[in-house]
Amino acid sequence: MSQIPLPRDIKLHKKSRTLELVYDDGSFELTAEFLRVHSPSAEVRGHGIGNGVLQTGKKFVGLTGLEPAGNYALKLVFDDGHDSGLYTWEYLHDLAHRQQQYWDDYLQQLETAGASRDGGMIARG
Repeated sequence: MSQIPLPRDIKLHKKSRTLELVYDDGSFELTAEFLRVHSPSAEVRGHGIGNGVLQTGKKFVGLTGLEPAGNYALKLVFDDGHDSGLYTWEYLHDLAHRQQQYWDDYLQQLETAGASRDGGMIARG
């Protein structure tokens, strides 16, 4: 079993609304919006396979804090009141290293749903 790399440093940048994770192979800045729409909480992922809820209107969400959850995760606190997702070290590492792929997938899901990052529906016609 391979060991999941732990970040050497974690920096919360409230002004730019980003979380910086520094690993041996690089530094990664994840926006609060990216982290919020990819929350591992049941509210976002749903309570079963295929029950996830597409998150919209999170373009301007910010991070207000982070707390360790044992030795295995971080609890992120967002300014929209969301704080129920526990981001494991493995999940954070995956988000950091596959950020572009996940972001592109999210934007495609929004487009398919006719939704926007601002929260409204996009008029089609």
